[in-house]
This record gives sequence, structure tokens and C-alpha cells, in this order.
Amino acid sequence: MISRRLLLASPALLAAPALAQADQRPVMTIAVQKIANTNTLETLREQSNVGSRTWNSYAETLIDQSWTGDLSLRPGLAESWRRIDDRTLELTLRQGVLFHDGRTMTAEDVAFTFSAERMGWNLTVEQARNLFGSVPGQTQGRTPPPEALAVARRTFPGLDRIEIVDARTIRFHNRVPDVTLEGRISRNVAMILSRDAFEKAGSWLDWARRPIGTGPFRVVEFRPDHSLVLDAFDNYWGGRPPVRRLRFLEVPEVSSRINALLSGEVDFACDIPPDQIATVERSPRHHVVGGPIMNHRLTVFDKNHPHLRDARIRRAFTHSIDRDAITQALWGGRAPVPRGLQFEFYGPMYHADWSAPRFDPAEARRLLREAGYRGEPIPYRLLNGYYTNQVPTAQILVEGWRAVGLNVVIEMRENFPQVLSREGQRGVRDWSGSASFNDPVSSIVAAHGPEGQQWQINEWRNEEFGRLSNALETGTDPAERRRTFRRMLEIAEREDPAYTVLHQSVNLTAKRRDLGWTPGQSFQMDFRSRNFTA
Repeated sequence: MISRRLLLASPALLAAPALAQADQRPVMTIAVQKIANTNTLETLREQSNVGSRTWNSYAETLIDQSWTGDLSLRPGLAESWRRIDDRTLELTLRQGVLFHDGRTMTAEDVAFTFSAERMGWNLTVEQARNLFGSVPGQTQGRTPPPEALAVARRTFPGLDRIEIVDARTIRFHNRVPDVTLEGRISRNVAMILSRDAFEKAGSWLDWARRPIGTGPFRVVEFRPDHSLVLDAFDNYWGGRPPVRRLRFLEVPEVSSRINALLSGEVDFACDIPPDQIATVERSPRHHVVGGPIMNHRLTVFDKNHPHLRDARIRRAFTHSIDRDAITQALWGGRAPVPRGLQFEFYGPMYHADWSAPRFDPAEARRLLREAGYRGEPIPYRLLNGYYTNQVPTAQILVEGWRAVGLNVVIEMRENFPQVLSREGQRGVRDWSGSASFNDPVSSIVAAHGPEGQQWQINEWRNEEFGRLSNALETGTDPAERRRTFRRMLEIAEREDPAYTVLHQSVNLTAKRRDLGWTPGQSFQMDFRSRNFTA
């Protein structure tokens, strides 16, 4: 159970009862296992499953995604858009949109959002690292950190410039063709922010912990590793929010989140494993909602490890996983085993005849014998509960690997920097892969291509895969792009494994039954009037 000291520890939280006299809208308290991996709210830095729960409450993009509907793109801060050619996209801005600082959103704010000043286009990674430093929290003025630069380049690899046509019209100009530009603009990296507020911030970190956006809620207080308080922005262009205040509280343990919900201390509890649904629903006042989302759980390989350099050993890992057993034992069959790193909402790009590597212990043993592997230890760096059912999943995986002769040793780590650190010897690790829009460049290229995390931390690379990543990003012929994606799956999942899929992620949220709220097909939580009633 959450102590009262946690709920009442800050002035922002203490102020809530006084406001209630004038405003009868409810305050919603959400217990989460973590608010942000990087202890910032700036999506150029905070690219995580946990961070994606909150960003759409305080900021918005030009093009929105229907996460609680059919996953299609829809108008956001741009009321419409049209293609000029395969390199140019024109958008018409919505009128009357206000930032939380009271300023009207202008075309200049949109141009600033994608500028070198915010995204660091004018810096190499090394220049950004020299200016910012490699230690989280270090800043020099408003220079974006190298991590932000990497995310910007990964998201907009071909962006050349933003043209302001008139007060309500802007054009994105790409250096190369890009049929996915609309989808890229819908990503949270592209949230539109106040240029004036950015320029007035004391440092990049000051800005990143209190960004000024256009969303239905504004940031009141962010206490890293503790809480985030958002208040309703009643001048929101989409209508007065139905909630007066949102409070996100970090409660790492599942049992504590559930106890807080059942005792009435919180209204929502996130990241609920299926075996706890019955515990929640014994209470007639509560239930669990949610299901599969556009995210896959992965096991990832480091090719620098002396044994994992051999693709046969990595392939043996992939054939030693009983994916169906994992989904049945830990998810009650709710988590589908995907056909590789792809999603059905890719439409014509989806390969329905592809599959995850088959569970074949005999083939795994054969590959290990052929590779000359003799049981040398291979480390498995693991967090405790960042992903739902993370430790039980790891235990099942390790037993399956050991059954074929793979000597996998779990090494517990406290955070992702420790997991990714090159100190010691990296081997196998947990990860997940999201599709933020309906094309494979949003997942397989973004995570595993030349600008993706695996290449950037020198964990895995394949030169043919790199060339194909560029071809997929710049190609315009649908049939050729589909063939390219197929070849990328062959390389990264069968020939030279970068990762192997485990199952599609399932996001379950426990909540009060009397609250009308629909979970989406992502980790996002939407508290706009279109998705919430009390």
C-alpha cells in the first residue's frame, strides 16, 4: 500500500483539496512502475514504454494516431495535409491552438520544433557529446544531449528543412523520397513545443523536465523517480478536459499498485500481470482492461561476445524458446506469438507466411555441436520487473536454453544504462520493439538499422541489412519495398540474428469500474473527453 507521505509529499499535491472547492471535476491518480527512464519529459530523450504513457497528455503532434480505434492517422495540430511529391508534404495548421504559456501556436513554433536548435541537426554525435557530456543530467545551455540527437536522426533521417508558406501552412522538405513521412510526423518525437518557452528555459534539462506543449494537461510538477502532476488546461483547443488533475505515482511493486487501487488511494494501476486479474476483480468496484498492443517482447544478441559472434549459436538460442509455453504459462494465451518483428496493421507490407523460429531443441543442439560450443558461460543482463512478467519469462528462457546445452547466466541490473554498458561482457538482454506507425521502418529500421540502438551501441550490425534499411526508407515502389522488408527479416531473424521475438506485448490496466476509459493499442493513456467519463 502507498503511504500517505508519498501522496502528500509535495506542494503541488497538497494544493489539490483547496482547488476542489471551485472545481468539481475529479482528480485521477495513476500508479505506474516508472514514469520516465531518463528522468525527463522531452521525447527526444525519453523514448521508452513507460514514458509513452504520459507525453500525449501535455504535448501533441501535427498528425495524430487512432490508438483507441483503427490505428489510422488522423488530424492533430494540423487539420489536413497533402503530398506535393515523394519528398514534400504540406500541412495546414489548426487555428486557435494555445500553448500552456498562453501563446498561440504559430508556424514558427512548428519550424522550431524540427530545427537544429532543438533537434541538433547542426551537430555531429561527437560534438553533442563534447558539449553535453555523457553523464545524464549534465547540460551546457540549451544544447541537446547526444541521445536526443540520435533519436532525431533515427526518426527523420532524410529531413532537409521546414518551409513556412504562410501563417497556417508549412511544408516538410526531404532530401530523399520517403513514403512514411506522415507516419514519422505522428511519432512523439515530433510533438510541437513553444519556442518562446524553450528560449526562456535556463538549460536544456530545465526545459526537458517542464516542457510547454499544447495538450489537455500542463506540467505542474515533475519529481524524478517519484511523481508527475498535470493540471487541466481549460483553454485546450479540443475542449475542456474532463479531469481536473492527473497524478502519476511511481510504485515499482505490482502488489503495492494493486493494494493502492483496492484501498482507494489510486484510481488506476498499470502493468498488471494476468495472474493478478482475479485478485483485482474480487472487488466489485474494480476490473482489468487492455490487451495486445503494437509492441513485441524481444531477446537481443551482442555479436561482440566471443561465442555469439557465431550466428549458429545465436540461431540455437532462437530454436530453444517455447514461445507458446511462455504465452500460456504467463499470459493465459492473451499474448500472441507474432510472425517475426512485424504487425498486421502494416497492411500490404505484412508477410503473413513468415513465422518466428520454430521451437526445435534437436536443431539447437545440432547447431551448437557444429559451432563447437562447449558450455562456456554467456551473460544475460536482466532488469527486475521493467517489463511485465520479466523475471518469470527469463527463468523459462534460461531453462530452455540450458536444456539444449547453452550455459546462460543471469546478471541482474538496476537500469538500462547498466544493461547497455560495455563494462564487462554483454551477451543477451531483454528489449521490446514498438511500431509507432503502420510501416516496418517504424520498428525494424528504427531499432536495428544503422541509426538504431543496436548499431549505435556497437551491439549488432550487418552491412547488407544497413543497405536494405536505406532502400526501405527511400523506396517508393510498394512491391520492391515489400521484397526489401522480407530480405531484412531473413537476415535479422534467421541468417545473422540480431534479436528473436518472444510474443506480442499485452498491456493490462486495473481501474475503477465506474470510470469510463478505453485502453489503447499502445502504452499511451488518453484522458481527453473523447476517451474518459467519470
